[in-house]
Amino acid sequence: MTRWKYALYRSLWGALDLLFPPLCGGCGRPGSRWCVDCRKRVKVLDGSLCDVCGLPQEATGVCEDCLASRPKFRALRSWAIFDDPIQNALHKLKYRRDISMGDTLASEMLPFVEKLNWDVDLIVPIPLGRQRLKERGYNQVAMVAKPLSIALGLRYAPDQLARCKETRSQVGLTKADRRRNVQGAFRAGAGVNGKNIVVMDDVSTTGATLSSSAEALYLAGAKHVFALTVARALPHHGLGRA
Repeated sequence: MTRWKYALYRSLWGALDLLFPPLCGGCGRPGSRWCVDCRKRVKVLDGSLCDVCGLPQEATGVCEDCLASRPKFRALRSWAIFDDPIQNALHKLKYRRDISMGDTLASEMLPFVEKLNWDVDLIVPIPLGRQRLKERGYNQVAMVAKPLSIALGLRYAPDQLARCKETRSQVGLTKADRRRNVQGAFRAGAGVNGKNIVVMDDVSTTGATLSSSAEALYLAGAKHVFALTVARALPHHGLGRA
């Protein structure tokens, strides 16, 4: 049943592509939403990673930062490094109203997510604040999280996490400021009680937003909380780029 539902979902986007010929989300080349060259250029984040925050390191295990101040989530994993062509695709989705990029990115990162082999029940996207949602008209994270949930046969539960306070943009803030900015920013619903959750965002820089949301989910009774993002901004990219 899951495969049929996902095949139908993808076929609807395929029909729209026939009516409105797409441009590649990574390079702008006409003909497809994700061209062969951009697929080859994606820098998948694998190798030796911190068991908790998922940042690259020389050896396996938990990194020094997580040992000193462990995030609230059980583990964070990101599909790719926040760089071209992923950066271009996410900007099209987030700022240029190209919601087709949600389906495209979900399809591309699906094999990576399946290999994580997490035992989870729900996928919950990080919610936008009221003002930002009003301005944008949609939650860009939801555009990726929903097709992923269909493909994986998981319940998509955007109603189980809400912002209980408006926060400023994280862009340009230091790691400490990011943590303070999102502290106590989320409230989780009763539907997460006893469940294993994947909380999802588009990009992670320090993991502060995901950690704060995981804390809210645990307070509401979640059993385990994993964090997932499309991309990860590495320390050498600088906080401002994400």
